[in-house]
Amino acid sequence: MHLQHLHTRPATAFALLATLGVALATSPLSAQVDGLRALDGEWIYVEDRTEGRALEWMGPPMSSKFSMHIEEGEVILVSGHGSGHRDVSVALDGSITEVTEPGKTSRYRGAWEDGAFAYEVDFVRGSDTAPDGLIRREFRITADGLLVRVAFGSSESIGLYRHAEDIAMPAPTTAAIDDMAWLVGAWVGTKGSASIEERWSPPLGGAMLGVSRTVSRGKLSAFEYLRIVERDGGLIYIAQPGGNPPTEFVLTERTPSRAVFDNPRHDYPKRIVYELSAEGDLSATIGFMKGGSPRRFAYEREGN
Repeated sequence: MHLQHLHTRPATAFALLATLGVALATSPLSAQVDGLRALDGEWIYVEDRTEGRALEWMGPPMSSKFSMHIEEGEVILVSGHGSGHRDVSVALDGSITEVTEPGKTSRYRGAWEDGAFAYEVDFVRGSDTAPDGLIRREFRITADGLLVRVAFGSSESIGLYRHAEDIAMPAPTTAAIDDMAWLVGAWVGTKGSASIEERWSPPLGGAMLGVSRTVSRGKLSAFEYLRIVERDGGLIYIAQPGGNPPTEFVLTERTPSRAVFDNPRHDYPKRIVYELSAEGDLSATIGFMKGGSPRRFAYEREGN
């Protein structure tokens, strides 16, 4: 039927247009456009979905935070894809995007396949060397969030990611600032060749203030401003590494000598644990909410 003849049968025309609208809305092209749009934005790692993986090996299949931006006919890898500080535009027609850096060339090839966006990348270290190996990454929207599948050689990892606003914050446990009095004081230790320290003020006015410093080879290599404050019947741990904007962690577990602070919306760490041993030593551990290999820092009270 020619479209110019539709005006002779208005009811039939409207019915046909409605049918065409449904067909267009459910067409492969429409599904691809909608699927690609859903990938836009910043994504935060939630949990490891790799089948049969041991607890200590659990972790994100790629960066714990990454971003993508969707343009017509291409996906722009903004951050967290191993592309340094530059954006990489990956076309959906299978053509190669080549990024050259000193000593390394990266070749990206992407496409929309079976309801998911996937791209492959080869890293070549020099003109006379073979590629390091092909990495394939697939991004698929599911009811739980964004499922990311990464394959390298014979290994494959799967992780679930969500937008920060779609990740539920944990319920706080009831506590007052005096419950953290055991943390008060100056704590010192070593990590490799570096000396580390944390200093915490006594509870006062519903808050404790802390500062952390790391010195390597006689020079300041890191510092952090810290606070623990009362809020809504619980406690919030506030960290500002390097003086950066604050990140908050909620107290979710506590005993007279242990405190667990969580923020699943943060990329890393998601969990901070302080614990005082029976001998009076302090440990601070950071890591994911579940699994992986947490980083542990051991301290003694200054002067011991």
